[in-house]
Amino acid sequence: GLDARPEDITHKGQIDLSLRYGALVYLFEFKVVAEQAEGRALRQLLEKGYAEKFRTPGVTIILIGIEFSQQERNLVDFESCEG
Repeated sequence: GLDARPEDITHKGQIDLSLRYGALVYLFEFKVVAEQAEGRALRQLLEKGYAEKFRTPGVTIILIGIEFSQQERNLVDFESCEG
């Protein structure tokens, strides 16, 4: 019952990963940053309106931005909000 779509196309760009499970939709954006968290991943999801593709009554949309440090090669930021 899990619908996973990498590089999901929208009219404003590509969502890195969308996961749909029943009435829940999770949208992921991944970014590689130089060293420290910049908040760009979640900001892109919000600014490009990626959630609009999934917006229907009864559906809950969760936006998740994840950033990895190029230097440390590790997770440096994880942000989420309801879309």
